[in-house]
Amino acid sequence: MTAPDAAGLRRRTQDLLAAHPPATTGRTEFLKARFDAGLAWVHYPAGLGGLDAPRSLQPVVDAELAAAGAPDNDPRRIGIGLGMAAPTILGYGTDEQKQRFLRPLWVGEEVWCQLFSEPGAGSDLAALGTRAVRDGEDWVVDGQKVWTSSAHLARWAILIARTDPDQPKHRGISYFICDMTDPGVEVRPLRQITGEAEFNEVFLTGVRIPDSRRLGPVGEGWKVARTTLMNERFSIGGARIPREGGMIGPVARTWRARPELRTHDLHQRLLTLWVEAEVARLTGTRLRQQLVAGQPGPEGSGMKLAFARLNQEISGLEVELLGQEGLLYSEWTMRRPELVDFTGRDAGYRYLRSKGNSIEGGTSEVLLNIVAERVLGLPVEPRNDKDVAWKDLAR
Repeated sequence: MTAPDAAGLRRRTQDLLAAHPPATTGRTEFLKARFDAGLAWVHYPAGLGGLDAPRSLQPVVDAELAAAGAPDNDPRRIGIGLGMAAPTILGYGTDEQKQRFLRPLWVGEEVWCQLFSEPGAGSDLAALGTRAVRDGEDWVVDGQKVWTSSAHLARWAILIARTDPDQPKHRGISYFICDMTDPGVEVRPLRQITGEAEFNEVFLTGVRIPDSRRLGPVGEGWKVARTTLMNERFSIGGARIPREGGMIGPVARTWRARPELRTHDLHQRLLTLWVEAEVARLTGTRLRQQLVAGQPGPEGSGMKLAFARLNQEISGLEVELLGQEGLLYSEWTMRRPELVDFTGRDAGYRYLRSKGNSIEGGTSEVLLNIVAERVLGLPVEPRNDKDVAWKDLAR
């Protein structure tokens, strides 16, 4: 089948709208019909929510559906599934895994989380110690994961665990899909500086995972995980936003509406950050265009670096601009939210929550190394543990 062009996608979208009018069709029913029509993510293969069309044509579909008032799949709520699990399943999953997981993932019927980081393996993720031991057709998993977004909501998790401790740390890791409702999975909230528990720690005790839910070959989980991580960093730092979208928007609106708060110094800082935010937005647009040719590369790490730094500097400027008002905080109620809403909250929340941006999705220190080595071509940082068996590493 020949991939459709922009005109063909418009016709397909109009056919979808005619057969399933958004005003009279249930949200989930409409989203399933959109997936089955190949209009979920047009660059995916036919039968898996796509039409093998160029990724650059997705906005054509999105614009038609938005104009018709069609529902979306609430991407912020299912961002881990869309941005990390789906491309990894597409790249390494079996046909059965793709058919089983991609449709309910995209529709939002099943929420996903990521079981990667551990108390002793965060920045050095390859040092992870969660074990998976083969037992017949199953793997028995024991260990602890931490900083797991949405674990309290998730049905499924992407999980990496050590399957061969006699191999060096980057080898001997395998990649699995874990059912979060299985016996032995315990989710505990982690209360943050914002007062909320958006993150969790997850304890795995004798969790049995069928070998049929393994992604990629045994022992090659690090290779699979790198696909996940590159997509994660791109999805965090390269999200599509309009001009003055994101964190710079509330500051710019306050500046225009509250002239009594203005000072020359704040003006100069706002101008600088506005320009940097716009440069980052346009760079993200360019990277998405380059992504048409393949998977995200290390450039996504640079975008995520910029995202973290800008969020922290802009939120700091906003608190200063508001003066005494900036010291107020709406509430410290312990909640377990479904999503992170930067722009829908007050300045105090933005300031506190942005502190985590340089940690989550890869610490800024690790991402600086990635940019230095894989983008700028600088010498690789010396490592004396690359050829040492994981079991022999000092811990």
